[in-house]
Amino acid sequence: MSPRGDFRISIAKEDLVFAAAHFITFAGHRCETLHGHNYRASVMLQGALEAETWYVADFAVVKKIMRRLTDDLDHKVLLPTQNPIVTVARDGARVTVAVGGDPRYVFPDRDCVLLPIPNTTVEMLARHLTGRLHQELTAVGVTHLQLIEMEVEENFGQSATYRETL
Repeated sequence: MSPRGDFRISIAKEDLVFAAAHFITFAGHRCETLHGHNYRASVMLQGALEAETWYVADFAVVKKIMRRLTDDLDHKVLLPTQNPIVTVARDGARVTVAVGGDPRYVFPDRDCVLLPIPNTTVEMLARHLTGRLHQELTAVGVTHLQLIEMEVEENFGQSATYRETL
């Protein structure tokens, strides 16, 4: 029996969560205050079945990777490194943050995650997690996917979904 068509699997588990602090910048070079969310991530993968296993991807493998990715962000300050008005700099054991050239925050380095994104919105977090998941899946031999869709929820009823065609 040969597989025809595409299949989708989805993973939305109660442990794919992370509590993190962030701020975002708005149009007109405005910046909100530091605050936090209890984020939740879920993922959908689409593709043909693997020939020998008859599944899109091993649920256990995807869950393990997603747990690691969300754990990396848990109880951290999320800082964008590609924002045109935010400057983030590591200085030994500290991370300093300036907005529009004005010093704003100093954090212990161990409490921060510097993200290669322009803003720490849920849209950008979803895109970032999608890219990381794709890299990790490729590294373990999952190379036949056609689509990854990542949802990141920052509050009940408030989420963003990023879809990447591979």
